[in-house]
Amino acid sequence: MGNIFLEFTIIICLAALVSLVFRFFKQPEILAYILTGIIIGPLGLFHLTSLDFFGALAEVGITLLLFMIGLEIKIKDLSSVGKMTLIVGPAQVVFSFIVAYIASLAFGFPLFSALYMALALTFSSTIIIVKILSDKRELHALYAKMSLGILLIQDFLAILFLIFLSGFNIKTGGFGTLGQFGIILLKVIALFAVIIYLSQKVLPKVTEFLAKSQETLFLVSIAWVFGLAALVSSPYIGFSIEIGGFLAGLALANSIANYQIIARVKILRDFFIVIFFVLLGMQMKFNNIQGVLMPVIIFSLFVLIIKPLIAMFVMGDLGYKKRTSFLTGMSLSQISEFSLIMMFLGNRLGQVTSDAVTIITFVGIITFTTSAYVITFSKKIYSKVGKYLSFLENKHDKRVEIVSETDSLEHLKNHVVLIGGDQMGQSILEVLEDMDMDSVVIDFDPSIVKNLQGKKIHRLFGDIADLDIQERAKLDRAKLVISTIPDLEDNLLLLKELQHENRKAKIVVMAMEAYEARALYRAGADYVVLPYLAGGRQISKILDEDDLSKIATLKEEDKEYLK
Repeated sequence: MGNIFLEFTIIICLAALVSLVFRFFKQPEILAYILTGIIIGPLGLFHLTSLDFFGALAEVGITLLLFMIGLEIKIKDLSSVGKMTLIVGPAQVVFSFIVAYIASLAFGFPLFSALYMALALTFSSTIIIVKILSDKRELHALYAKMSLGILLIQDFLAILFLIFLSGFNIKTGGFGTLGQFGIILLKVIALFAVIIYLSQKVLPKVTEFLAKSQETLFLVSIAWVFGLAALVSSPYIGFSIEIGGFLAGLALANSIANYQIIARVKILRDFFIVIFFVLLGMQMKFNNIQGVLMPVIIFSLFVLIIKPLIAMFVMGDLGYKKRTSFLTGMSLSQISEFSLIMMFLGNRLGQVTSDAVTIITFVGIITFTTSAYVITFSKKIYSKVGKYLSFLENKHDKRVEIVSETDSLEHLKNHVVLIGGDQMGQSILEVLEDMDMDSVVIDFDPSIVKNLQGKKIHRLFGDIADLDIQERAKLDRAKLVISTIPDLEDNLLLLKELQHENRKAKIVVMAMEAYEARALYRAGADYVVLPYLAGGRQISKILDEDDLSKIATLKEEDKEYLK
């Protein structure tokens, strides 16, 4: 027992030290944990004897991770990502998978290893993308919404693939008989039917009762996870323990206490998942480095270049402008932490070779590191290469022609240019229509522009950073320019252009933080909208007038708008 405790202490202390270094360089903690495993295992600085114990802890970590994914997944979420994303997401997955699968077979990998590798290379990291976009304060941007919608679809597909593949206990490398295929399919249908029934009829009532005691809720939730995981992995059902964890989470997703459970389990999951990534690093093999070097290079280039290009081409064909397509594609330029889990499970089930696991782990290290910088500086990269990316736009797409009204803009003078027709832009549009003012709304989301059809305003589909769009909107003749896009770089670029082309125009822009507002005022903005400041002033005005009845009036107005 003392030996296990010492080895456990070495892993945790070393992982903490390495993660501090990686945090300084703004790199994902996952890389720190994998490097910890490499230091302990392949580099041989420490020799651990309790690998079975740490393997069991790693399984607990993956099970809890999939449990939390199940808790956060609702089938109805797919309807909220938008029609365009429901096209882009599956299309990106299918085309990326085909290319990666052919490449894996070309390198001579067995059928099942090639299948797992292609899936691993196809998916992207939700954790990394959300963190970077959140740090950049761009989760509101169109490309960010597209990226997150694609990731949501990828998560659904990854889970379905993993459930199905885990039903095969392959020793010979084949897919088994048609009968085996049918049995697994029936098991999947039966499992989902039982879980859906429990999630709607039984477990919501149970969790509502248990929610009165946080400790009891937590303990029963953990018991439910491990109990169902043990049942699902039994010889009678035959799926993996981790799939049982996911199904346990899915069963509780509709309960009122699911977020309480997530908050409680998160810390436990984070602790055990560290052990998994350390163990993954320990299992990497460097004795055949020459044999895996070329696949690592080719697959890394595929993830960093080809996979983003596939997403860009699909979006361009649907009518999106090259800037939105480029930023969305570049945000997908890494594999997922879920890809590493998939390879680990495939190896444990005997479906994936150790070399395949090593290759995908190397690809993960390279793409995690590179994409962190690529996403952070994607706009600066676009400013350098954007003029060469016209091939990403579908010049003959009739959908773009329908939503772009340019013939009637030549006469415009002393008009209002509104950049961004969604959310805050909708309220401004209503006022502009009531005032019967000449106005042009510009948006780079084709669905938003198309929805404006029939309104008494001119519409332009495009990006305000595009000089051609600025010319078509007659930015140099406008008397008022309003930007509802809280993107600091775009707004600074707009202010710079107006300082050069139209010094007389009043300029109103939007910011999310005080430091951004100060930068925009220094750049020449006439007024900067800060949503939290505007909201606070509205409430303060109600309090100052001592008329709380206005709250009900505002509520009814807002509810009418939300319809």
